[in-house]
Amino acid sequence: MKHYLLPVLLGLITVLSGCANWRTPKPDFVAPGSPSTSTMISPMVEKRDTLVGTGYAVIAVQNHRNPAQQRLLAIRASKLDAYRALTEQVYGQYLDANTTVADMVVMSDTFRAKVEGVIYGAVLVSITPLGDESYETTLSLDKAVVSELRTLYLSQLASRRK
Repeated sequence: MKHYLLPVLLGLITVLSGCANWRTPKPDFVAPGSPSTSTMISPMVEKRDTLVGTGYAVIAVQNHRNPAQQRLLAIRASKLDAYRALTEQVYGQYLDANTTVADMVVMSDTFRAKVEGVIYGAVLVSITPLGDESYETTLSLDKAVVSELRTLYLSQLASRRK
């Protein structure tokens, strides 16, 4: 029994000494207008020269009897979906979730997602029919515009808090 005690103690000392080198994690939230706000938004902007948003829409579900009008509506819907995708990348997405548990059993689990923001300066890259059933639209947004949009958004948040 004693010959097991030494390796266990050495292992415990090794594990505990490794814990001493861990750094305290930085908080996930940085208040708008604080000096470190720019470090919060710069990594994603610096990784890519442009953000790309792609949107999709099905032709048959568009609310019109005329097939040509359904196609035009599907193109418009796919473009709006691409703008939504860009907005998610620039500003993030707000999630609201609710879970109800009774007798230690999940009774319901719901969530809602919300995206809100202003996008300007997006470039239409392509509108592509996907077979005879749907359209795909791709938009791109330059890194400089993304940085400007985020700066305006953060300054707006800071002015609301005053």
